[in-house]
Amino acid sequence: MQFINQKKYLILSIVFFLFFCATSVFLYQKTKDYNKEALALQEEWQTENIRRENVKYLSSSVKTIQREITSLESHFVKSSDVVPFLDTIEKLANEVNLKSEISSVDVNKMSPALMIEMRVQGSFENIYKLIRLLEHSQYELEFVSINIQEMENSTGKVPQWNAALMIKLLSFEI
Repeated sequence: MQFINQKKYLILSIVFFLFFCATSVFLYQKTKDYNKEALALQEEWQTENIRRENVKYLSSSVKTIQREITSLESHFVKSSDVVPFLDTIEKLANEVNLKSEISSVDVNKMSPALMIEMRVQGSFENIYKLIRLLEHSQYELEFVSINIQEMENSTGKVPQWNAALMIKLLSFEI
């Protein structure tokens, strides 16, 4: 009887051993699967984190160069901004004490350029100052023709001059 009890205990021990071995293998496999999932999630998280960092960097880069973009765009005149541009030219003429009149504005269809004909009246020195201001303005201008003549009825100490300026705005966008 004692031999049978020992056999039962041995069989029961082997069954428990096999059960625990199977449970250990099962748990090991599950742990291994969870580790693979965790690694995949960690890689996905790192990829997303890198993307977010890139977006932050791009956003800060855009903010950094926004002022430069605005400055660059101010050198170009769009077809919708012709009137403010012409006002700027007339304002420059007024700043140097000249009477100014824009007599014609024409868009060159062959090359995107704006042709402006302007007449000014005042002292020769002020006309020269206006030409220099226009040359050094933020816009890319080309003087097609400049015709300066002294007025015949010029009275006073400072002779009066008339000038007809034909200006081509090269930095024009249609």
